[in-house]
Amino acid sequence: MTIIEKINDGIKDSMRNKDQIRLGVMRMLKSKILAVDARASLPDAEVIKLFKTYYGSLVEAYEQAEQAGRADISEPLKKEIAIVQEFLPSVPSQDETRALVEQAIAESGAKTKKDLGLVMKAIMKLNSAVDGKMAKDIASTILVD
Repeated sequence: MTIIEKINDGIKDSMRNKDQIRLGVMRMLKSKILAVDARASLPDAEVIKLFKTYYGSLVEAYEQAEQAGRADISEPLKKEIAIVQEFLPSVPSQDETRALVEQAIAESGAKTKKDLGLVMKAIMKLNSAVDGKMAKDIASTILVD
């Protein structure tokens, strides 16, 4: 079952269960797909890229709402983030990310922080679900100036 089929099923289930929050998120996800491809025939890899971008904007909005002390905004965003995460591949833990970074450094032959771009490219080839910020921070501590 493709991601698009899962979303369509999720919309139907949300309507049956009268779950308005989930229904809204499912419709938003479907609209993200339809905005790129009106026939909704994108491969799952492309759909995941769209959802990662959307997820990032949700997390950013959530953090801003938390900093502003706006619980009325942050709580619905937290629920929306959880629903979007269901469609994203699981993110490796910090230990797994460290292992990926070390492997990428070894494969790319990077020695200094100037080679950080090569390392990040190698990491994304190894596992595209890795948290880029975490990987960059780990690589920066491993690589010397």
